Amino acid sequence: MSERVLMKGNEALAEAALRAGCRFFAGYPITPQTEILEYLSWRMDEVGGSYTQAESELAAINMVMGAASGGARALTTSSGPGFSLKQEGISYLCASDLPAVIVNVMRIGSGLGDISQGQGDYWQMTRGGGHGDYRTIVLAPNSVQENADLTYLAFDLAEKYLHPVLMASDAAIGQMIEAVELPEFKEHDIDRYDWSVKGAKITDDYRRIQNIFYTMGPAYEDFLRAKYDRMEAEEQRWESMAVEDAELVLVAFGISSRVCEEAVEGARAKGLKVGLIRPITLYPFPVKAFEEAKNVKAFMTVEMNLLGQMTDDVRLAADCKIPVYHYGSIFSISDTQELIARAEELIKEAKGGEL
Repeated sequence: MSERVLMKGNEALAEAALRAGCRFFAGYPITPQTEILEYLSWRMDEVGGSYTQAESELAAINMVMGAASGGARALTTSSGPGFSLKQEGISYLCASDLPAVIVNVMRIGSGLGDISQGQGDYWQMTRGGGHGDYRTIVLAPNSVQENADLTYLAFDLAEKYLHPVLMASDAAIGQMIEAVELPEFKEHDIDRYDWSVKGAKITDDYRRIQNIFYTMGPAYEDFLRAKYDRMEAEEQRWESMAVEDAELVLVAFGISSRVCEEAVEGARAKGLKVGLIRPITLYPFPVKAFEEAKNVKAFMTVEMNLLGQMTDDVRLAADCKIPVYHYGSIFSISDTQELIARAEELIKEAKGGEL
């Protein structure tokens, strides 16, 4: 690892992608992720890669598909409205068994929304926002350091499964400045895979990228099922805090989890048995983490959205046996003291009105 430097979250993500061997980027400006484009517009040239500011998000995702087909480590980034436009391309990447990394620096609201921080794209990112029968690994950083570390990891996971990997960053993480240790540079051999498209002599076997369903036929179902089973078995990632004896467990990701860490400390200081599960993979959802919550009376998701988009996954992880509540707002990050007060109410309620 290199020395610690101060960097904005978006810039740390961009630098980590280069250090992971990414040498192709195509994207389109949209707040709050435009710093990624600005950074790569000069830095990509320094490492000998190719940078393209595409005419649209649709163009960008299809350029990434072309670069991935040639064996390159390829990246595209956007925010809510632009990420929506990439959905068809993500579906095609999945269908073609192609690795790529797609970043969504989430912002507020439906439609055009607004440029403020938000976590309203959980359903879209974890359920597959495009057409067809697919899901993607989704990594959720909660710091500038993790913006770098998880981006570095994302390229390896994409190639491990020949599958796109999504980064669920958010405006707060993307815009904040923190100390970060950047990973070492590694070079990616664009010719390392025998499936990638290359120039060939007329006497050579030709290669092509297509929907693998066309060539696998009935075996495709078993192949696809095995791929997702392997993801769910091997790629669950999470962080736990004071969970084993907790009567109430908060569940939060991204910027919301930072507030929850402070809330757990404050609640514990008041004698309240509160813990935290922070999913680092939103898919596969870390159901194994919930085995640690042996004394839990209730869960509460803390999200920057109004509908509690993660609550269904928490219910399933708890086998639908434990109440799951939601605490959150579209417009603001949760307040620590309000979280502690709500935690106290829920614990009291779970004990029949007594603490």
